[in-house]
Amino acid sequence: MHRLVSTLILTSGLVFTSGISYGTEDDKVLPSLEIPQSLKSVVPLPMAEADLPSVEATKFFKVSDKGLQLECPTFDARGDLVFCEVFGGTVFRLTPEKKLSSFVPDPELRPAGLAVHPDGRIYMAELGDFASRGSVINMAADGTDVQTVLSRDKGFLPDDLVFDRNGGFYFTDFKGGSSVATGGVYYIGPNGGKPVLVVPNLRIANGVALSPDGKTLWVSELAGGLLHRISLSDPTTIAPFGSSVVYNFVGGGPDSLRIDADGNVYVAIYGQGRIMVFNPLGFPVGQYLLPERDQGHNLRSTSMVIRPGTDELLIFTNDWDKGQGSTIFAARALAKAAVQNNGVR
Repeated sequence: MHRLVSTLILTSGLVFTSGISYGTEDDKVLPSLEIPQSLKSVVPLPMAEADLPSVEATKFFKVSDKGLQLECPTFDARGDLVFCEVFGGTVFRLTPEKKLSSFVPDPELRPAGLAVHPDGRIYMAELGDFASRGSVINMAADGTDVQTVLSRDKGFLPDDLVFDRNGGFYFTDFKGGSSVATGGVYYIGPNGGKPVLVVPNLRIANGVALSPDGKTLWVSELAGGLLHRISLSDPTTIAPFGSSVVYNFVGGGPDSLRIDADGNVYVAIYGQGRIMVFNPLGFPVGQYLLPERDQGHNLRSTSMVIRPGTDELLIFTNDWDKGQGSTIFAARALAKAAVQNNGVR
């Protein structure tokens, strides 16, 4: 028995020794994976987008030292920049002289989208309880006289909105998830009434915009990571074979949309600190990068707007808990701002 145990131990030792002796006569070194420096960024550019023309935006205005969720920038008829903060319900106003003021029309509101009606009133899409009780309201330019357009008991979660040339508007329903397609895009006509479903089965519909001629609707699908290009026969009808997905974002996060006078589409990518630009057919043609994104700062890029009458592109982001607060960055757009449906250029 003693001799058998000794033999087993010896055999086990030989097997173990054989198992770690994996070298060859040439004693070759195992192949290793070399990661280029560009892919060591916190948010590396996908290989398909790394060669796109790129420019780094410059700091324009520091809104707060806190990480505020800035959203929904637009310009009113006076030329003031109006934008909002989601969780505090605050609406900010920044004059051309960079004088910042704010108001809270209703502390219960959770604003995510703003648009100016032809009559000058500001419309707000708000997320309510972030589940099913959002609304659309409108108010005077100073935040007073708040009126309900779409009440919270209708079951929608409005996130963004855009007016058409008739005075009606589209809004995105911010519902669903990566595997739950319960969001969509709806239209409310110039005379109000029940929302009409235009684009169904979206996974957290987010940004929405119209081409300069009003014939093409653009929609970003946040949880699906998709950009939709939709040709319209009329405000509530998709043209035959007119709906297509023109882009699938790597890493996800397509947020708000804006369009310039030439029909180029600007898409904020949330969590990546950048804006991608697509031509009117949906081909990517360039991108705007935010400072220090490689180190993990300014990643919560939510939206952008082009100053009327100019090509000045303003990009909104926040640094959340990384210490650099909430900032507006600036760069030159590919074209001047499109004429808004409220008549502002």
